[in-house]
Amino acid sequence: MRIAVGSDERTDLTDFVIDELRRRGHEVEPFGPLAGEDLEWAEVGRRAAEAVARGRCDEGILFCWTGTGVCIVANKVPGIRAALCVDAETARGARRWNHANVLVMSLRLTSIPVAREILDAWFSTPYGTDEFDLRNIRRLEEVERVYRSPGG
Repeated sequence: MRIAVGSDERTDLTDFVIDELRRRGHEVEPFGPLAGEDLEWAEVGRRAAEAVARGRCDEGILFCWTGTGVCIVANKVPGIRAALCVDAETARGARRWNHANVLVMSLRLTSIPVAREILDAWFSTPYGTDEFDLRNIRRLEEVERVYRSPGG
């Protein structure tokens, strides 16, 4: 799987996640300082999310100090369902119920052991297929269509 990974700063956490993704057999496409680019969180989030939305990457992982900024900007890109996850259970729920395709972590809050647990949960949890899950994803897609259309 090809994964877009972006952050507005390079840290031990971002290095760990990139190494862990590669160890798990994923291809990484870095953005921002992770790719040697001097970009702030809004641009990093947009570029990485666009790589996922356009199909160049299968999924994304984003970081910023709180995680909130990159999560907000990523969710502005049509087709992106970014989820700020602070623990493994949140990551499982984001995958199952929200069909999240971009994982977001806080540089401030996320320790390396917790990041490993989040990655384990993220990659081991499939999108939910219960009627409840699918019905809500259809509703989400309808909201997105309304606001993508002219005058929406």
